[in-house]
Amino acid sequence: MLRISLVFGSIAGLIVIAVLILGIVFPNTLNHFNTEWFGYLVMIVALSLIFVGVKRYRDNELGGVIRFLPALGLGLGIAVVAGVIYVAMWEVYLASTGYQFMSHYVDGMIAAKKAHGLSGPGLDAFVAQMNQMKADYDNPLYRLPMTFVEIFPVGLIIAIISAAVLRNPRVLPARA
Repeated sequence: MLRISLVFGSIAGLIVIAVLILGIVFPNTLNHFNTEWFGYLVMIVALSLIFVGVKRYRDNELGGVIRFLPALGLGLGIAVVAGVIYVAMWEVYLASTGYQFMSHYVDGMIAAKKAHGLSGPGLDAFVAQMNQMKADYDNPLYRLPMTFVEIFPVGLIIAIISAAVLRNPRVLPARA
């Protein structure tokens, strides 16, 4: 079970981080890569490996039958490994770029608000909020859990769905 968690979780985490970094490295040519919905779509697709991993364990190790809690445990294991890989690779990316991501992000958010006509005290409050967010993000004790929380809830939902569906041995039965 640990091996399946490590293999499928690593693959899922690497897929998500690879697509995310592609979107950051090539922002002008891959505009749709920078949208939130696309990021979560990539997470859903990559974390669908939870379903594949649980099914493989059910079929190959347990003879085609698994109960809900063991299936959920395996799914959560895959999600945790994917989250840890995602966090680790994000930290590697941040370190390799001099931790400039949040500065560029904040500058872009402020420029977007200015372009939409925000000025005066409203802009000042927004700038203060963005600067506080940047200061918080500089702290690894804040940044690491926040990065993990970006991906783990998606994995949690997929793990619950996978466990609920795959506990029924008639769903996608093992081939003989």
